[in-house]
Amino acid sequence: MNAVAGACEVLGGIAILVPRFRRAAGWGLIALPVAVFPANPHVALAGRMPGFNFAPATLWLRLPLQAVLTAWVTWVSLVRERDPGR
Repeated sequence: MNAVAGACEVLGGIAILVPRFRRAAGWGLIALPVAVFPANPHVALAGRMPGFNFAPATLWLRLPLQAVLTAWVTWVSLVRERDPGR
């Protein structure tokens, strides 16, 4: 599932660069972290991510970072599209 989510992120990132697909890619890139977010607190509470050797603090820092990145995608793909002068 991680590989599928990662591939969707890469494809969405490429699609967001193409004005014709920007809005749809934005919605997809917003939906993806919303869908996978429940796993992140679970991993942070466990204190480890299988297959990786991240410090527990890093796992907790991912939670607000995901919100920041989602807001950024929203601004680039939806808000900015409505007001191109920005």
